Amino acid sequence: MTRRPAAFLDRDGTIIRDANYVGDPDDVQLLPGAAAAIRQLTDAGVVPVIITNQSGIARGYLTADDYELVRRRVDAMLHAEGAAVTATYMCPHHPSITGSCDCRKPGLGLYRQAIAELSLDPARSLFTGDRWRDVAPARELGGLGILLDVGSTPRADLERGLREGFITADSLGEAVATYLHTLPPSAGVE
Repeated sequence: MTRRPAAFLDRDGTIIRDANYVGDPDDVQLLPGAAAAIRQLTDAGVVPVIITNQSGIARGYLTADDYELVRRRVDAMLHAEGAAVTATYMCPHHPSITGSCDCRKPGLGLYRQAIAELSLDPARSLFTGDRWRDVAPARELGGLGILLDVGSTPRADLERGLREGFITADSLGEAVATYLHTLPPSAGVE
């Protein structure tokens, strides 16, 4: 089977408003243009995959069940706008509480799991989000890392990303447009 390109997307601050440990589905707000950007990826044959750190579970701010209700709400809101992600992978850990793990971004555990399970080609993929940890895996796995420069992006993350040569975008839509221009015609279609 030929491996497909993916878009590894952060959730909070990238697809939905970052509301600090979202545990209530009623608090979910899609960011403007996020659904359209995800539709563009799918239309181009790129597999949209959410990779998200949810340390609020380890910290006791929300439960795994709360997370699941929010995940379903995000999926439903995207679906209502004609978009969908293929899969969501989540790390519930926090190193000071649960110890270290390989699934917490910038760790590669969830990326490697998605690559294996979905037959993805990381070298032709997009890695994007509002934090340095969202784009850092592009360095080891290949692909294009685009750091979002949005309200939730810490200045230190932006400065580090720029020092390390990552490009920036003002929204998920802009990141997707930039990425899609790097793909050869029909690169995602097998």
